[in-house]
Amino acid sequence: MRKATSKVGVRVGAAAGATALLAGALTFGAATANAEPEPAGELVRYTLTSGAPYQFQVFYLTAQPPSMEAYNDDAYAYAKRETITVGPGAPWVFETTLADPQWGILQVSSTTKGGVGAPNAHCEILAGDQVIAAADNPYSPVCQGTQW
Repeated sequence: MRKATSKVGVRVGAAAGATALLAGALTFGAATANAEPEPAGELVRYTLTSGAPYQFQVFYLTAQPPSMEAYNDDAYAYAKRETITVGPGAPWVFETTLADPQWGILQVSSTTKGGVGAPNAHCEILAGDQVIAAADNPYSPVCQGTQW
């Protein structure tokens, strides 16, 4: 009887040890599998300001394409166009991560109708503390990096 008990005890102990080892491995695997990778590239910030409240249509890159050819094949897979309202103390800001900040582009079109003064818009693209592009225009400034 002792041998049977001993074998059962060894089997139970081995099974418990294997279960604990497996649980630990699964926990470690789940932790590493769910960890988000660090984004490659630099944080790029697009900013649009205006001297008075106005609506603008903006077009900007949200993700860097692998090549200009890929961008030309499907621009809206990498860029977005939207209508926004900007005014004093209420700038429009968008941040993304680009491997090469020189891919940054922000095209602005004022939707101002006749009889309304110029919005005097200003756009800029920053990568960290570095200014990639900046422009002032009464209606439609364009900021773009050297990849364009």
